[in-house]
Amino acid sequence: MENLYDPLFTNLEKIRAEYAPGVISKEIGKVKAVYQGVVLVDGLPGTGNEELLKFPGGLYGMAFNLDPDAIGVVLLGEIKDLQVGDKVERTGKVVDVPVGSALLGRVIDPLGFALDNKGAVEQSSRLPVERPSPPITDRAPVSKPLQTGIKAVDAFIPVGRGQRELILGDRQTGKTAIAVNTIINQKDKNVICIYSAIGQQAASVAKTLAILQAHQAMDYTIVMISQGNDPPGMIYLAPYAATSIGEYFMEMGKDVLIVYDDLTHHARAYREISLLLRRPPGREAFPGDIFYIHARLLERATQLKNERGGGTLTALPIIETEGQNLAAYIPTNLISITDGQIYLSPKLFEQGMLPAVEVEKSVSRVGDKAQRPAYRGVAAQLKLAYIQFKELEIFMRFGTRMDEQTKKYIAHGQRIQAFLFQKEFDPFSLPEQIILLNALSAGFLDQVPMGKLKQAEKTLREAVKLLPEDLLNRINSSEPFSKKDRDILLELADKWLKRFYIE
Repeated sequence: MENLYDPLFTNLEKIRAEYAPGVISKEIGKVKAVYQGVVLVDGLPGTGNEELLKFPGGLYGMAFNLDPDAIGVVLLGEIKDLQVGDKVERTGKVVDVPVGSALLGRVIDPLGFALDNKGAVEQSSRLPVERPSPPITDRAPVSKPLQTGIKAVDAFIPVGRGQRELILGDRQTGKTAIAVNTIINQKDKNVICIYSAIGQQAASVAKTLAILQAHQAMDYTIVMISQGNDPPGMIYLAPYAATSIGEYFMEMGKDVLIVYDDLTHHARAYREISLLLRRPPGREAFPGDIFYIHARLLERATQLKNERGGGTLTALPIIETEGQNLAAYIPTNLISITDGQIYLSPKLFEQGMLPAVEVEKSVSRVGDKAQRPAYRGVAAQLKLAYIQFKELEIFMRFGTRMDEQTKKYIAHGQRIQAFLFQKEFDPFSLPEQIILLNALSAGFLDQVPMGKLKQAEKTLREAVKLLPEDLLNRINSSEPFSKKDRDILLELADKWLKRFYIE
């Protein structure tokens, strides 16, 4: 009878004969010093820049300083029982983040872990948090508008898809409200939104989340949170990780809006890391490469060529000023990097002029190239009239006598100023803005008493529903806006405003 075990022994002999023992090299270092959010590691000579290192207890860190005597590592988690002498292992990987459509509607941290009690995040693929920006040969000029729903911005400081528009102002002037309003206005517009909270207080982040949920904006939004009590490494990584997620969608040919709230905290976190790692401090104790860390972040926002899918990544970075000082170090850096700025004035905020956008100090370097044809001409004319009114307003305070023509200029400017007023999280559609702008330009609202302007505005918003479908399509498209189209708007506006006219 054949022995059933013979084939088994034959295979084992064959495997043993073919086995060649190999050597797997593994670098293991040790912790040399522990600081707040930063450690020094010794004994890992092959470590690369920004490589992920593993510490005991599942803690990870990112190699930041590659000095001859030690490696400076930024920790990506809380220091619990980490001590001098603990072992450190190389992973051979860089820090990455999960990307994909499964992230829509989720709240995550900069490493991609869920913070919303909806279970683990599904991972289709991962991308490094630090990626090179698209080369110039892959980029196209910004040409498509991104409607914010805010009249003052869409009419006077237009933002285009692929643009980098800075939002700046003192504390509590409504900077976050501008960005959140823009996210809310992207509903049904095929724009994926990413809100990156950088070093924010938990209460303010919870408030923003509640607003997004109340306006059904989470269906197309990803929220990435790094709180103020997080390690500086997590705060530093947040905007880069959020941008990698945005780039995934952009490279698929989609339009993406990303809000960085705010880069002041990001700069301070980087300063803290740099000082702990003994990097030479410069102006205001910031390291010399503080400009570079923001430039390489914001350069990733762009409009890709059609050959590359034609996707866009629009960036709205937020920065906080102190005492209305636009010439401070970080604000001037970001103003020079971005394609324009929306400045929010504390004086206007105190006067109840909301949103507190100061048109005179705000600018879009893309201009009307990213604006619908229906805006052109009318918006520029009204912006000039408003700036002239603000200059005349100074003389009004001295009780100067004015002729009738000057009084008309002032009355017209007051109507434009009232037009800029807008409730929080109440975005205006494009047709609503266009009919209001044309009524202003034609002087119809000059005949309405100041006390009835809000009623008149509400009436015009209702009148938009009566506009012909083909005209609404032309307003919402990039088709030329003819004189005949404008006449239809003016006729409708005049008809609905007559009841408010001064007799």
